[in-house]
Amino acid sequence: MKLIYVGDPMCSWCYGFGKELSAFVKRVPDLSLEIVVGGVRAGATDVLDDAGKRFRLQHWTRVAQASGLPFDRDAFGALKNFVYDTEPVCRAVVAARMLAPNADLLSVFRALQHAFYAEGRNTTDGEVLAEIGSAALGQIGFAAGAKQFHDVWASQQAIAATQADFKMVGMLSVSGFPALFYELDGQLHRIAEGYTTVDMLEEKFNAIERAVVR
Repeated sequence: MKLIYVGDPMCSWCYGFGKELSAFVKRVPDLSLEIVVGGVRAGATDVLDDAGKRFRLQHWTRVAQASGLPFDRDAFGALKNFVYDTEPVCRAVVAARMLAPNADLLSVFRALQHAFYAEGRNTTDGEVLAEIGSAALGQIGFAAGAKQFHDVWASQQAIAATQADFKMVGMLSVSGFPALFYELDGQLHRIAEGYTTVDMLEEKFNAIERAVVR
């Protein structure tokens, strides 16, 4: 039995969902959480223009209203020649998994989200990702320096493992992020697809358990 979370650290609704998921995980402490990174804009090469920024800021407003989480709109607007490629940040989650297989990856995932959305940091940059990722691992008791993190992040193994996660998303038939599944007795049960509150997650989870028991 476990939870499987599918998301992308640079998906704004995943950022909003992070607080709800963290609260839900605390309500089901016997279940482990597996994270599959989604690559919502993996491999993008286009420089984000002002219209693209305005479009995303509109989404951010709705996420902020739903979640209450902070956004640094000014820092995002000030980014120059920014390519919204989410592969690097997804690979940072994978690198953390490789460095610390038993770590709480949700805390690392959320640290990367916070850095981008609340602090306006460029989480497409490998050095920035290494600094954030190594610090997040350190916060939960796993020693990994920024250089070590960067070396793993830049490795062919991490690149391949990230691509494998992207393929897994297709196998799970996920059409939108975030998505959360409950794996029970070898069967996958979808708890959420899209932003969902902790109470709604618990309600769906309990309904699945009741149905399986019957």
